[in-house]
Amino acid sequence: MEQKNRIKEACIVAAGLVLGLVALGCCLKSGIDNFTNRDRKVTVKGLAEQIVEADKVTWPIQTKEIGNDLPSLYTKINATTAAVKAFLLKYGVKENEISMNAPTVIDLNAERYGENNRNYRYNITSTITVVSNNVKLIRDIMTHQGELLQQDIAIVDGGYEAPIRYEFVAFKDMKPKMMREAIENAELTAQQFAENSHSLLNKIVSADQGQFSIEDRDENTPYIKKVRVVTTVTYSLKN
Repeated sequence: MEQKNRIKEACIVAAGLVLGLVALGCCLKSGIDNFTNRDRKVTVKGLAEQIVEADKVTWPIQTKEIGNDLPSLYTKINATTAAVKAFLLKYGVKENEISMNAPTVIDLNAERYGENNRNYRYNITSTITVVSNNVKLIRDIMTHQGELLQQDIAIVDGGYEAPIRYEFVAFKDMKPKMMREAIENAELTAQQFAENSHSLLNKIVSADQGQFSIEDRDENTPYIKKVRVVTTVTYSLKN
């Protein structure tokens, strides 16, 4: 009887050892798989784009007068400025959308490298700046500048120093939606990569906040903007 008990105890111990070895093997396999899968990653970029119309315009309106008598030039430029302001108000620009800067005067005789044989001495410039969220209205007003020409008022090109600027300031409201779209596009790319490599897409390891950019759609329509976001997402892969 005692011998049978010993045999029984030995069988139990052996069975325990076998189960322990099996469990250890499973743990080792899981650990090896985790170690192997830990470094299996794919990094992809997701893109989202949207075409929008500008919702803010800044329009510097410059006029110039040249001559030799400074007081009379100031009188003339002030009358011109008043006429331009009246023109803007006539077509619906609000008073608080108009700002008027003091005229700037260039004494050409004081120019170090200028020529001294000019027929005039002073060049005086006045700038009225319109800042409005009603882009459509302002663009329509620009087509009526011929009325000012009929009053002998010429609007000069501000060039690089005073260009017409169109902006899209409401893009902040679009950011969450565009980020979601960019991440979804990134996930589609990562999913395709996983399928091609006979793997399964796992969780996101890292992701950036996305790089937003706003630029003109083309050179001819600066009031139409292209909003773009690119995000980089890294996913882990598993078998």
